Amino acid sequence: MKKIISFLLLFAFGLSGCEKDDICDANTPTTPRLIISFYDINNPTVKKKVTRLKVIGDGQTEGIIFNESALDDEKYITSGDSIGIPLKTDEDTVTYSFILNSDNTNVDLVNTDKLKFNYTRQNVYVSRACGFKTIFKLDTQTPYEQTDPTSDGLWMQNIAPINLNIEYEDETHIKVYF
Repeated sequence: MKKIISFLLLFAFGLSGCEKDDICDANTPTTPRLIISFYDINNPTVKKKVTRLKVIGDGQTEGIIFNESALDDEKYITSGDSIGIPLKTDEDTVTYSFILNSDNTNVDLVNTDKLKFNYTRQNVYVSRACGFKTIFKLDTQTPYEQTDPTSDGLWMQNIAPINLNIEYEDETHIKVYF
């Protein structure tokens, strides 16, 4: 009987030393991207797909990857009605060039608008396994600036910030009408 009790005590102490694995679940929300939805300027309630859009950050040579499984330059191009772009976690501004019809051989049909997004950052603790994520708040006075307003043929005709708090990726933050 003493052997059984000793064994049970030893077993119980052995289990008390175990702890949960530190693995961050893939479904855990991480640092969100800025969600931009595109709408028809003539019918503002209807979403409109962009045509072969490429988004390139300032100082970068390649664009944001929209389709990881695509080959070569196709992975940088999208034709959807919404996109998600990352914001910098170490700075309060980021500038992107939005190139409509980016791979068109007729240069007259390629149109570039350049936007600078202004925001503040806050690091939020998620868990021991996942660490921290950064949430953003677009500046209330100037959430964005067109950095080249003298450019001819701007394709973004109206830009409307909808949700200044960027905590989740399941909602539109900015609406672009073209």
